[in-house]
Amino acid sequence: MNSEYKKYHKSKRAKLDRAARNRVRQLIKKKRGAKALNGKEIDHIDGNPRNNSPGNVRVISRHRNRVKQ
Repeated sequence: MNSEYKKYHKSKRAKLDRAARNRVRQLIKKKRGAKALNGKEIDHIDGNPRNNSPGNVRVISRHRNRVKQ
C-alpha cells in the first residue's frame, strides 16, 4: 500500500465515516435481520456516509453499488 492510502485511512474523517457506515449497517441488521444484507451493501442517496436518516439510506446489491452509472 502506498503512503497516501495509509495516511487517508488513519485520518479522523475516514474513521468517522467508517463508524457512521457501520452504525447504520448494524441498525438495519437489527431491524430487518441479518439475511436482509446478504450480498448487499448500504447506500447513502446523497453520498454523505454520516447522514444516516431513514430517507437517505437504502440497501442495494454490491454489483449495483460498485458499477459505474
